[in-house]
Amino acid sequence: MDKIERIIREAEKARERAYAPYSKFRVGAALLTQDGSIYTGCNVENASFGAACCAERVAVFKAISDGRRDFTAMAVVSDSQGFTFPCGICRQVMAEFKIPVIIVVDQNGRTAEYKLNDLLPHAFDKIE
Repeated sequence: MDKIERIIREAEKARERAYAPYSKFRVGAALLTQDGSIYTGCNVENASFGAACCAERVAVFKAISDGRRDFTAMAVVSDSQGFTFPCGICRQVMAEFKIPVIIVVDQNGRTAEYKLNDLLPHAFDKIE
């Protein structure tokens, strides 16, 4: 199994752990590092909707808290029939940590691969 297949499978497993009692919309993400390590995340909802966190950010924050910053790709899967793309906040977090490739997967196993710059062409960057 190649690295892309591995992160897709891990994202699918993470989706199963989602806490989505309000939307019933489960999302899983898996983040690949340069050495082949994988960090996963699932969406975690809250009765106070602003306190929820998307699967993509959960995966990034887990990796960052482990000292990782050498990312190569992220896979995102959901319960939707079509592709589920990262929200704007998640895209900005991906830009902050320079995740170069995002792979979205639909329920039929079809994949689409995007460069981060295509999903967020004018990301906010630190001012120097």
